[in-house]
Amino acid sequence: MPTPLLSRRARPLTGTLRIPGDKSISHRSLIFGGLSVGETTIEGLLEGEDILATAGAMRAFGCEVERGKDGRWHVHGRGVSGLDEPADVIDCGNAGTGARLLMGVAAQQPITTIFTGDGSLRRRPMGRVMTPLSQMGVRFATRQGGRLPGAVIGPETLIPIEYTLPMASAQVKSAILLAGLGAAGHTTVIEPKPTRDHTETMLRHFGADVRVEDMPGGGRRITLVGQPELTGRKVVVPADPSSAAFPAVAALLVEGSEITLPGVGTNPLRFGLFETLIEMGADITLTNRRTEAGEPVADLIIRHGPLRGIEVPPERAPTMIDEYPILAVAASVAEGTTVMRGLEELRVKESDRLGAMAQGLTACGVRVDVDGDDLTVRGASNGVAGRTTIPVDLDHRIAMSFLVLGMVSEEFVAIDDAAAIATSFPGFADLMNGAGAAIAPATDVAA
Repeated sequence: MPTPLLSRRARPLTGTLRIPGDKSISHRSLIFGGLSVGETTIEGLLEGEDILATAGAMRAFGCEVERGKDGRWHVHGRGVSGLDEPADVIDCGNAGTGARLLMGVAAQQPITTIFTGDGSLRRRPMGRVMTPLSQMGVRFATRQGGRLPGAVIGPETLIPIEYTLPMASAQVKSAILLAGLGAAGHTTVIEPKPTRDHTETMLRHFGADVRVEDMPGGGRRITLVGQPELTGRKVVVPADPSSAAFPAVAALLVEGSEITLPGVGTNPLRFGLFETLIEMGADITLTNRRTEAGEPVADLIIRHGPLRGIEVPPERAPTMIDEYPILAVAASVAEGTTVMRGLEELRVKESDRLGAMAQGLTACGVRVDVDGDDLTVRGASNGVAGRTTIPVDLDHRIAMSFLVLGMVSEEFVAIDDAAAIATSFPGFADLMNGAGAAIAPATDVAA
């Protein structure tokens, strides 16, 4: 059954808000733990539905994956190419990252693995992963258009390849590198624009030989030496900057707010939203900078203040692709016009996020234009009208973005179903309400 929520104008947001662990690093820590010899201990794992689906997948491959009473997770791996053939279909839920990375894992050896997911995931294209993996000798049987459910059939001998990404995609890059672990020789991925590098960082952390070269024009060449012996490691998962974006923007917009977000990952290939907000005039302070398991981390102090519209260049998109919905909310109440360019990737996320944000903001009374893959938002610095219900189409980031908008709207903003929020940010509404928000069940969202 749908679980509609309604968000009203908030009191000043205050306090220290602990954000769930990074979703991307959580997926990878479970996967690399399963591909390692020995035990991997994970602190701060995101315990959202997407990550729990990946934990279930690694169990299906024969790994021991358990949560300790102290909250730490323990993975006893099977080593590279040492996985069992799953006895049943692997359900990835809503996790596009989990599905695409696990397809690379399944490609490592001659087993057949069948993947499926929820209604949203079954609509999302997998061809961008299937194309390079097919060049490595992997076979697929999927629904029309490369959509799940589908089978990944690993070859007897995996072929190392050199592959140039046609688009900036950390998921495709990671799937190729994960498959390349099982191939003798060098597997190389060339990316035209740098994308999040958690896979490369974690491969090194677990003992793989990964070489990264900067290329003319800003691209990168990543080469993995295949068939390493990965060794179990300790992983401390930082707070997810994509999840931190929602309370951060809320605090920037709600008058009188000041919050602290401890231990947030500040990897420059993930931190584009915060750079953009600072360019818009946001009062954001980074303190206690440190490194954990190879990842840069800091505590963020966020204070309310006026924002001004800017133009966000297309080359920044790979560093903040998941954060454009909440940036559009910030732009809605900024002074002036914000233009976000090069958002074609938003059309193939959990939903068509570009279309969903444009339609939802328009329904809330915000002036919005979509021109090709560019989004223009004309801010209303005195707030937006609200009094509408947004269909979120199983998209957690659309859902949280409009709940944040409701905190500064003249009247409520409701969402038709909050269930998807648990995929990345379990307890979001309770956390925000504890800081001063007014999010409640909507028994009659049409009222």
